[in-house]
Amino acid sequence: MHKMRARNAIGVGLGKRMRCSARRRARMLGGVMLVFNVCCFAAAPVGMQNAVVFNDYSPLASNAELIDRLFRPLLALRLREKLTEAGQGAAQAQSVDLGREQFALYVPKEPPASGSYGLLVWIAPMDEAAIPPAWLPVLDRLGMICVTAAQSGNVANVFSRRIPLALLGYANVAKAYPLDPARTYVGGLSGGSRVALRVALAFPDVFRGAVLNAGSDSFGSAALPPPAPELFRQFEEGTRLVYVTGSRDDERLAADAHSRDSARKLCITHLQTQEMRGRGHELLDAAALEHALSTLAAPRKTDAVELAACRDRRAHEIDAQLREVEALVASGKKQEAQERLQALDERYGGLAVPRSVELERKL
Repeated sequence: MHKMRARNAIGVGLGKRMRCSARRRARMLGGVMLVFNVCCFAAAPVGMQNAVVFNDYSPLASNAELIDRLFRPLLALRLREKLTEAGQGAAQAQSVDLGREQFALYVPKEPPASGSYGLLVWIAPMDEAAIPPAWLPVLDRLGMICVTAAQSGNVANVFSRRIPLALLGYANVAKAYPLDPARTYVGGLSGGSRVALRVALAFPDVFRGAVLNAGSDSFGSAALPPPAPELFRQFEEGTRLVYVTGSRDDERLAADAHSRDSARKLCITHLQTQEMRGRGHELLDAAALEHALSTLAAPRKTDAVELAACRDRRAHEIDAQLREVEALVASGKKQEAQERLQALDERYGGLAVPRSVELERKL
């Protein structure tokens, strides 16, 4: 694997932004490599494509954007300061060299009647970029494109590889094919599912749903702090999650239950559970995939009164905890105040800003 020469505070490679032609950088690795030069919808290829090299970067995958969206605010504050010290180029830098990356891409041969494809960005736990052949008829029936990156397995860095590669896969497909924003999803298996959940929470303006196959985390934790209020509102109102886990996969079923419970406490309600009977810790099959994708696309209802009441309770909880930290600061108990503030930052993330940031600066 190629290793970036310089790295910033979150393990994201620095150096100049890589704009060189993917055609020049493409390498033959045991087979035909397709260099994906995006120009127009009509010229975009269809069918199964392996060893695809994309060549368009996206601001979504820049260092600064990843810090702002993925990290709890008080940690993001310190990371942004380090980026500022490193200069503007570091903030806008990308952590991967697309000319050295490969993707697997499947595009149905016949476009959907609406003219706009759905999209599933898949994050696998292994490094191989592969789309299961059994999935292809399902993707055809639903008019769904699927893209997945190579060298993005569980051993890869989440922030400098797995998440940027998922976002760049999305961005390049979106430039090449007409996509339906309402049917643009992210998903993954096991550790890839946990990464997909992070992506869905941080980018609700991109992904409207997630297929969580045998892997999840609890909301309001170090792994899943709520993003900025406007993003979190988009997530709780417009994003649906489908947990798909085998009935014999006890550890992940328990994690899923904790994840859903923590979601509801934060007013996230568009949650669906799909148990694969008699299955263990394994990839969902074609039938389970079709059911999950159909569930994500189904009409959803939100109880506006119940949601408003939940948000009001949440706001009171945040206010009460911030007041407790303020009282500790005023009484000179800075160590205890700092510990309480860090816990609050994980629990409520962007929902406690700007008061949490103001308290951090006081401390």
